[in-house]
Amino acid sequence: MRLFAIFLLGTLSSYSEIKPSDPDDAAYPALERFVEVLEAARARHPDVEKVTYDRMINHALDGMLSSLDSHSSFIYPEMQQLVDKDGSLDNEVRSLGLSLGRDSERIFIAAIEKHGPAATAGIPVSSTLFEINGAPAQNLTLTDALAILNGAPGAKTTLTLSDPERPGELKLTVIHRYVENRSLIVSAPLEDHPDTGYLRLAQFGPNCAGEVESALDELEDNGMASLILDLRGNGGGDLHQTVRILGLFLPPSTKVVSVRERGKAEEFLETPARQRRKRDYKICVLIDRNSASASELTAGALHDLKRATVIGEKSYGKGSVQNIVPMGGNTALRLTIATYHTPSGNTPHLKGIKPDIQINFTGKDRENFSRRGRVSSLGTEQLEELSKWQDPAIVAAVKAME
Repeated sequence: MRLFAIFLLGTLSSYSEIKPSDPDDAAYPALERFVEVLEAARARHPDVEKVTYDRMINHALDGMLSSLDSHSSFIYPEMQQLVDKDGSLDNEVRSLGLSLGRDSERIFIAAIEKHGPAATAGIPVSSTLFEINGAPAQNLTLTDALAILNGAPGAKTTLTLSDPERPGELKLTVIHRYVENRSLIVSAPLEDHPDTGYLRLAQFGPNCAGEVESALDELEDNGMASLILDLRGNGGGDLHQTVRILGLFLPPSTKVVSVRERGKAEEFLETPARQRRKRDYKICVLIDRNSASASELTAGALHDLKRATVIGEKSYGKGSVQNIVPMGGNTALRLTIATYHTPSGNTPHLKGIKPDIQINFTGKDRENFSRRGRVSSLGTEQLEELSKWQDPAIVAAVKAME
């Protein structure tokens, strides 16, 4: 048994040159304890099909990685086909706010987006997916299951799942939400305040910095004297585009984001060395609980450098870097390897960005905000309701810039 523990230690340590914080000799008793539990379960558990080495160790790896943070996970062979060229894992159903995973036995709910449709419906993380709209799901490939689950805004999908907390099944219905695929979806002066420009950035797509710069040029040429940058519902995107956008409002070569990785010197990302126009007008940045990653870094950097007032509610809390690490048997690790930090040294990771001016958005506020991004698809009654709605975040921004 001790030889097996030594073998495991050698295998695991070969993937990292950085020693853990506890001493090396602590590994031996810990690994021996793992092997003792493994062998005791294999020797005495009555369900012999569940105590194979492959199954038990894979489940142990699942638990080990998920205990580190919500973004680290063990990737089974079937999930490898969903790894993008940039190393990210494309296993999310954005319209439902959930991610799927698959091991050797089941399709399961790998992650739930805070405050998304799946979270609102009460779908538990790690639950097994049995049926989709009454059709069995366990014989589906993960790719097929993801395709079936993608639905149009407003469509309903009924999922039958296991309940991790107690025996039995859950049957829950989830309503798909609208997901914006463009980056810059609104660029216009405010109707009642034509000297205030309004930009709504839905995501940090591959060309969004150029889109934002062109929009600013047009607004400025038409007399814009202040700006509202709306990042509500923006889940992030391209970090380099983020830094370029920050360079539109901050001096050249300003350190705006840093990356802290274990065993390496802190890496600083700076705004471009040249700036075509100086933009020194007042800015308000709007965020909500679905503003994540690049949105949080943008709001945090502009706040830390006293360039903008942040308005809304505390953001999502995603400020980490994940890497796909290939392992044996066509498996891999999706492992958090670093954290992002704003100029003050603060990281949004797991805690979000706290606004300067807090807004308590109602359900109607969220619904109307979503509708405003898809006006062409609304009915007469919805358009009428939207025309009467006053966005509390924009009202607060106008007041803050007076």
